[in-house]
Amino acid sequence: MDYSIGKLARLTGLTVRTIRFYSDEGVLPPPDRTAAGYRRYTDEHRVHLELVRTLREIGVDLATIRSLGRRGLKDVLSLHLEAVETQLTALQRTRAVLRATLAKDDPGDDDLRRLHTLGRLGTAEMGMLLDAFIDDVGDSPAQREWLAGMRACMAPELPDDPTAAQLDAWLELLDLLADEGFRRGLRESSADFWTRQDDFGGWQRENAAVSQEALRAAEAGLSPAAPEAVPLLERFLAHMGGDRDEILRSFDEHDPRAARYWELVAIVRGLDPEPSPMAVAYDWLHRALRAHPELSRRPARTSR
Repeated sequence: MDYSIGKLARLTGLTVRTIRFYSDEGVLPPPDRTAAGYRRYTDEHRVHLELVRTLREIGVDLATIRSLGRRGLKDVLSLHLEAVETQLTALQRTRAVLRATLAKDDPGDDDLRRLHTLGRLGTAEMGMLLDAFIDDVGDSPAQREWLAGMRACMAPELPDDPTAAQLDAWLELLDLLADEGFRRGLRESSADFWTRQDDFGGWQRENAAVSQEALRAAEAGLSPAAPEAVPLLERFLAHMGGDRDEILRSFDEHDPRAARYWELVAIVRGLDPEPSPMAVAYDWLHRALRAHPELSRRPARTSR
């Protein structure tokens, strides 16, 4: 059976104008036309229109509905579910910012900045920004490999109902990832080191072993100035492939925002922003190198 556009409108409860719009926009399959040019619709169009009306009522956009010809209904509904979940996450973040803002006696510009930024940037945008950061900072294959391995740790997910501290940490992370000076400093400060790495796996294993030994020394209360620190320092110097003065200089020039990055990651994850074991180990090594100037005049031992 076929229908005129007026009869189809009466059967579906939609207006003639709406049906014509859906036809013109490709949301409905093209109808046949009479010799006089009038559209003739079938039961297939009627069923399709009822589906379109239902999908529109639950918020599915026309572009997604238009793809029904290429996708099954399950795919369309799955796409819509993803969109709804994304919207819910954004609304939850906005709710958290509004609650934190309204809890203040005198909200200010920083609160408006939170609202504006979180409305534009979510987890997906954080991921894209992090990918761009890794591409920019990773000058050598070894460094890109290391950064790629660290990627999951570097991109924490903002909770559905974050605290004001977590929101601020999230925004500061976004700022750091986008900061050209931070990127350039990391790239330039590590360029020489990474270009020397021809056995990155071996370097990682030795670095883990030296770091663990330094961490044990720090936790045991061994003074960095103690003579017992010298064998470990010699191993560290051999591992890093440089003399004491060069490595001390790299410690001194290290951007403190790198450590701040990991503090922010911890805050977003709801953890105490305490120094990581690696940071504790390297801080002890830094102080030990400074306490033993005699190592500048001593050739480093071969790394074990």
